[in-house]
Parts: sequence; C-alpha cells; structure tokens
Amino acid sequence: MATDPPRFEDVSARDSPPRDSPPVAHLELKARVLLWCVLLLIAASAAYVMYARGLFERKQTLVLVADNSEGVVVGMDMTFAGFPIGRIGRIELSDEGNARIVVDVAVKDAHWLRESSVFTMESGLVGAPKIRAFTGVLTDPPLKDGAVRKLLSGDAAAEIPKLMASVRDLLANLTMMTASDAPLNNTLRNVQTTTETLNSPRGALGVIMGDEKDSKKIAATLDQANALMKRLDGLVRRIDGLALKTDGMVGRADTQIFGDAGVMKDTQATVQQLNGLLGDARKSLQKVDALLVEAQGIATNTREATTDLGSLRAEVEASLRKVEQLVNEVNRKWPFARETEIKLP
Repeated sequence: MATDPPRFEDVSARDSPPRDSPPVAHLELKARVLLWCVLLLIAASAAYVMYARGLFERKQTLVLVADNSEGVVVGMDMTFAGFPIGRIGRIELSDEGNARIVVDVAVKDAHWLRESSVFTMESGLVGAPKIRAFTGVLTDPPLKDGAVRKLLSGDAAAEIPKLMASVRDLLANLTMMTASDAPLNNTLRNVQTTTETLNSPRGALGVIMGDEKDSKKIAATLDQANALMKRLDGLVRRIDGLALKTDGMVGRADTQIFGDAGVMKDTQATVQQLNGLLGDARKSLQKVDALLVEAQGIATNTREATTDLGSLRAEVEASLRKVEQLVNEVNRKWPFARETEIKLP
C-alpha cells in the first residue's frame, strides 16, 4: 500500500498579516518620535550624571606637591573628616621632579580649608592611598584659589624595611647578650652565687663582709649593742621615775606656796598690814616735821613744844615697834628669799 508524502505548512504565510489589512498610519513619524525620546532620555541621564559628579558647580583649584604620586589616580577624592570635599583633576610633574596633584574643590566646601590646613597622603599595606585634609583652627584665613601646599606622605610599606633592620639589630644584640662569655651571663652567675650565700647560715652578713671572721665580729658587736640598749632602756625608766617624783614634789610645793592656805596669801596679808603701819608712821613723821617747824619759829613755847614732842616720840616708837614685829614675821614666813631680812627704806 503506497503512503502519501508529508505536507509542510507555510509558517511565514500564516504569521504574515493578511494582504488585505490596512497599513499603520504615520509609522515613520512615530518611529522618529520614539527615537527622539530615547535620545532625550540618554541626554538627561548624562546631564544628571554630570550634575551628580559636580561638573556644573563652581570650583577652585588646590595644588598639592608630593615626592611621588605612586598609587594616586585622577578622580580620587580628597576627604575632610571622612567627607569628600575635592577630587583630583590631573597629575603633573614639576620642573623640580616633584609630583603636582591638582585637586578641584567645590566652592561650597572650600570654607573647610584654611591657611593652616595640613594635607596628608596615607598609604596602607593594602589598597590605594588616601588624601586627607586637616584643619585645626577654623578661624584662620581661608585658603586662596590656586594655593600650593606640601603633601605629607606616610607609607606603612616604606616602614617595613626599617622595621626589619631594627629587628635584625635586636636579634644581634640578644645573641651577644646570651653568649657564654657575655657580661650578662657573668652577672647572672654572680647573682646565683650571692643567692646561695644568702641561703647559707652566713646570711646577708656573709654577702656584705665576705669573710666569716668579720661576720662573727659584726654579730658580737650587734649583741653588745643590744645589751647596751637594754641598759639604756633601764636608765631611761629610772630617769622617768625620778621625773615623776620631781613633778610630785613641785606640785606639792606649788600647793604649799600658791595654794589657798599657802605662804603667799599670808605674806600678802602681812605686806598689806605693813603698808598700813608704814602709812601711820609716815603721818607721825609729818606731824613731827610740822612740830619741828613750829619749834624753830616759836622760841617762847619751847617747853610746851618739848612736851608735845615727847608724846609724839612715844607714838613714833610704838609704830616702829609694830613695824619691826611685822618685819620679823615676814622674814619668818618668807622661805625663798636669798636674804632673810627685809630692809625698810
């Protein structure tokens, strides 16, 4: 039985619009509008990117001079307190062989830079270097446009060779110190010998004196000093006892002399009585003087004046006897006088 050959369907004919469908109106115009919209969108995106990167901002330039610009690329940021305030625009080589890094700083951020500002480039072991600005006094004059400043660089990788050289020197010194004939080993041996001597019966005296005989002499001297100190202690105690006894005697003497019933009060009373008697005697003597004047002036009344003088003389003698008795009593009660008599004027 014969089979029919397979039939293939025309796909293009099926997908194609029917020949009798109407054409799209203004197709060329719509294509142009779409193309212009795409171009406008691309231009707006480019303008926004340029605005975001600060291409339309007012800027001032800052030139940083460094020994080399290794690792520095155009477009790198310069930061202040962690915030980018400038961007590297170009890198030049000066006539002196130094690298001139031109930084574009926005005018709105330029007030952070002052005449006293310091600029550093820090290079770590990993990663690109970082350019930073530091301003200590914000009241200083602002940095002018086109100012040239020195860029201080600190490369951690450059310190590695110095560190390795220091480590080698340290290891060499340690090797010399730990050698068998090094002074440190001799010192340690001497310390060990001293420690053994301290732990021995000779003790610290053996370390100080060295000789055992001298150590014994020092020990005997210390024993004698201890005995002498004990004797001195006993003597001091005796002196303290005598001082206490003396204090008691002085206290009793003060009571007897200056107490309520002491000698001083009796003496004061006696002196007061003596002053009274001396006053009486002074009055009597004044009367005698007056009578003597009258006796010299009036010769006719000599006998009567003589009689009056006799009575006054008796009164004066009586007053003098009382004074003498009081003086004797004062001499008897006056214990500390160098001279046992009181002489009246």
